[in-house]
Amino acid sequence: MASTLLEILRTIPDHRRDEGKRFDLDAVLLYTIIGMVAGANSYRQMHEFIRIHRRRLNEAFGLDMRYAPSYTGLREIIQGVDAAELEKAFRAHASSLTPAAAPEGMVAIAVDGKTLRGSFDAFTDQKAAHMLSALRHVDQIVLGHLMVAEKSNEIPAAPELIEALGVTGCLFTLDAQHCQKNCSNA
Repeated sequence: MASTLLEILRTIPDHRRDEGKRFDLDAVLLYTIIGMVAGANSYRQMHEFIRIHRRRLNEAFGLDMRYAPSYTGLREIIQGVDAAELEKAFRAHASSLTPAAAPEGMVAIAVDGKTLRGSFDAFTDQKAAHMLSALRHVDQIVLGHLMVAEKSNEIPAAPELIEALGVTGCLFTLDAQHCQKNCSNA
């Protein structure tokens, strides 16, 4: 049974106290995600997007956000969200989306790693972050991703990501570096 993104966002625990809470977390997250997809790249742009489209979004999703949160309010709300819970919600949503039928009858998933540009810090001697992602070929949906440990590489992280996805009967495509006995049997 496919759940909507809004239903899945409602499962994320709200870190804020009940007193003085003006905005529902699920509505803020949903409108922020839509704003980012529409091109908003900063808290100010997200605030402006929500301010302009709030009535239309409320009508479309059956929500009741009376006014847009300020950009500083958005920042505080979003920065307080547990990243692991948000990741779990996105994985649940991605896995609930039914893939289009693959021509060969088998669903293929690409697993590939990328170093995140600008993520290194020369001052603290922190190496660049490396992310391993799984993408379903048929509909280009990212099913999940995993940060590769700083003192590690993609090889031990790939089986961990595949296991975390919990999918069976799929064909996984990986780089040549994964052509090792312990990787091919994972």
